[in-house]
Amino acid sequence: MSITSSDEETDLSYNGDITDTQTPKRKRRKVAIFIAFCGVGYQGMQKNPGAKTIEGELEEALFHAGAVPESERGKPKLYDFARSARTDKGVSAIGQVVSGRFFVDPPGFVDRLNSNLPDQIRVFGYKKVTKLFSSKKFCDRRRYVYLIPVFALDPISHRDREAVIASLGSGEEYVKCFECSERGRKIPNVQSDISSNTSSALRTVINSEALSLVAKKNKFCYDEELKERFNRILGYYVGLYNFHNFTTRMKADDPAANRYIISFTANSVITLDGIEFIKCEVLGKSFMLHQIRKMMGLAVAIMRNCAPESLIHTAFSKDVNITVPMAPEVGLYLDECFFASYNEKFEDSYEEVSMEAYKEEAEAFKLKYIYSHIGSAERKYGSVALWLHSLNHRNYPDVNYGGHGHNTKQVLVDVTKDITEPEPVLVSKQNDEENSQVKTSKETMSQA
Repeated sequence: MSITSSDEETDLSYNGDITDTQTPKRKRRKVAIFIAFCGVGYQGMQKNPGAKTIEGELEEALFHAGAVPESERGKPKLYDFARSARTDKGVSAIGQVVSGRFFVDPPGFVDRLNSNLPDQIRVFGYKKVTKLFSSKKFCDRRRYVYLIPVFALDPISHRDREAVIASLGSGEEYVKCFECSERGRKIPNVQSDISSNTSSALRTVINSEALSLVAKKNKFCYDEELKERFNRILGYYVGLYNFHNFTTRMKADDPAANRYIISFTANSVITLDGIEFIKCEVLGKSFMLHQIRKMMGLAVAIMRNCAPESLIHTAFSKDVNITVPMAPEVGLYLDECFFASYNEKFEDSYEEVSMEAYKEEAEAFKLKYIYSHIGSAERKYGSVALWLHSLNHRNYPDVNYGGHGHNTKQVLVDVTKDITEPEPVLVSKQNDEENSQVKTSKETMSQA
């Protein structure tokens, strides 16, 4: 039995794990929950039948914490569950926000949730929100971070197998990468016949021992000149463009392919497990499946001189369909979700929906679980290093688009139009938020 009011529901029954001699009256509230997770071992954020996902873990924790009744267990639509962003397999998050109608009483809701979650998934806290709040629809912007090893931008580090051909022996013998070989990494195979159609650039004979000595003598670093070039390349993504080539199963004429990138920068370097990583931050309205990883993949290919800088704008053309390299998932994490319009509208009546109160906890979690995983994954398994070995023109022939008689005419977003940031979505004040103007044309896929 339940009694419904404007913003709350009172439930006289209780089916969770908490027991008491008398069944208390409990109020159901609409709340936004702030969570973080390390994505290793999970098939992404969104629940998927038969797959181990973050949402699957969270749904069960909500039930066992008494936040969801037995009748709604495994049925998130019944309690208005929403997420601010999806994440791919293996992608992590620091500032994920989910919302729904939950029984948060008695006190200790956060502790009850965490006691039913694995250590790599943590709930920081929650905020009471309006009845119509949705962490997906009301999220203005999303910021992701991708940590890419500095060596990934070095054209001679972990060269692709085709470019590193043995100076002695048969023409089909490859020189091994000393670092990967010493660590027992198995470099993925590519097509073995390289003698017929390989371009002269890919058939360059390179003495790998000499390269190793040069690398040790002249350590590659992310200096100001390199930083300026990398930021310039990432800056090509900023604006309103058609990103149909940066996701999967998306047609160029689908309106959902048009995405607005607010900023994309790479200004700082951090050291994890003895490896230097560049911190790349991208801020946008929303992102599609694999979009950020493909944006990073093409940018790295350009930095390694595998592709021309003009290829980014070419990829925005509706008339061009190309396969863009996709960087590994391990270095990507959702950093924060923003609700500026909502907070401004309800600043006098509801708590601010932001990570501000949980910054210290989030930083500690990031260092202990996410950063340590990214560093160790590269040190032990060479996640990015092995990917670099496959970054060549045979595996990704389109990175050389325009070099073999392709039409290189670019059809870009009309640059004569004012590509300023779209106005933020505002929440209607009519009928006590019953007529919210927040709408979505279709379900979007948030990456990374």
